[in-house]
Amino acid sequence: MGLLDRFRSNTSNQQVRGSAVVAKERLQILVAHDRAERNRPPYLNQLKEDILIVVRKYVNVDLNAIQVTYEQDERREILELNITFPDTSHSHNHNHDAK
Repeated sequence: MGLLDRFRSNTSNQQVRGSAVVAKERLQILVAHDRAERNRPPYLNQLKEDILIVVRKYVNVDLNAIQVTYEQDERREILELNITFPDTSHSHNHNHDAK
């Protein structure tokens, strides 16, 4: 095996190791996500829909604008709600000066 062949072999091994690390990290993320999904309360999807109904009374948002996450550890449960509101900086209410 020549010097150039060894270099190619080492580069190939590094790429395989790098790919293995990335694959392992992705698998760990998938496993963590799967565990979180199994521990979610069954009412969470309905809660998200109900919150959307209430928010839509005031702001026009779609279902994808609401993210609900649930976390649980030994001491507590955390329900986190994130709502992305539409950009209203360009809309003007011309009726606010009218009496």
